[in-house]
Amino acid sequence: MKSTNTVGRIIGLLFLLIFVMGILVYQFLQGPILFSDDFLINATPNAPKLITSVLLGSLSGLFSIGIAAMLFPVFKKYSITLAVLYLAFSILDFVAISIDNTTVLAMLELSKEYMTTVEANANMLEAMAPIYFQKHWWTHYLSLLTSCFSVFVLYFTFYRTNLIPRVLSGFGMLAVLLMFIEILASILGEGISMNMLLPMGLIQLILPLWLLVKGLNTKWLETNFGIARLNE
Repeated sequence: MKSTNTVGRIIGLLFLLIFVMGILVYQFLQGPILFSDDFLINATPNAPKLITSVLLGSLSGLFSIGIAAMLFPVFKKYSITLAVLYLAFSILDFVAISIDNTTVLAMLELSKEYMTTVEANANMLEAMAPIYFQKHWWTHYLSLLTSCFSVFVLYFTFYRTNLIPRVLSGFGMLAVLLMFIEILASILGEGISMNMLLPMGLIQLILPLWLLVKGLNTKWLETNFGIARLNE
């Protein structure tokens, strides 16, 4: 069976891929197109980008479930509850991403209809555009809010087990709380500052790099639960 260090490095690679895919999706492929006032015109000529963003979003969700599945045998040595919660919340993240993806595709279809419709129907489609925009806005922010739960459980379990340095896991928990506050405030119409998301971006880059270099430190688990059980 693969050692926990090898598993840690595989997880680090997957986290790095998720980080890169997130930047591609929201900064280049999807965000500039769908979060603009003229998405009705811009979505259709950028259909390949939007479809790619949907595929990458789904893939990142599957990677997250894979990470939770690989960490499950390690986390359960400390707490079966935390192991199950992390896996369950990761599955919930994938569901939220999938729902968000449906709104992306719906906006693309509305754009295609707008670009090919006769002028008489254009006004009706233009009137529908804000509804589609708001629907996507809600699913996007709810997806971000949902992701906070799995990520917090991840860093909390890392903190309690010393699988990574506590300075990293502690910073990760703080970053999640800041992100949760900002996203929730935005949903309630009282956004504070998008700069509150910067710590999350930073730790989500540092974590995979650390895991790729160091892997998981299982010394604490081995000491408290026994190396034989850890490698079951």
